[in-house]
Amino acid sequence: MDIIYLHDLKIECVIGIWEWERRIKQTIILDLDMAADIRRAAASDRIEDTLNYKAVSKRLQDFVGSSQFQLVETLAEKVAEILRAEFQIKWVRVRVNKKGAVRGAGDVGVIVERGEA
Repeated sequence: MDIIYLHDLKIECVIGIWEWERRIKQTIILDLDMAADIRRAAASDRIEDTLNYKAVSKRLQDFVGSSQFQLVETLAEKVAEILRAEFQIKWVRVRVNKKGAVRGAGDVGVIVERGEA
């Protein structure tokens, strides 16, 4: 299994359970590890033969940017669903970091893995 990754994707969105969080946009950071077989793309040297991470980024920026979930768990699950369904990814690891959500912690969030490796 080969991995195409997209890390440190920062997106502004409404996320959180507290009333004040529902009134502002916060930055979440996505790290994505996506299973792919890159042999065909490596042989052809054509973007059409691989997972286009720019298309993935654009789709997630649009989706997450307009979302209003309360939990990072829900956001992570929905991102994994989009990647698997729309980009035909058989396995994905999604890390959602809600930096600054806990005083004293540098990072806080959730990691989900979905699909077959």
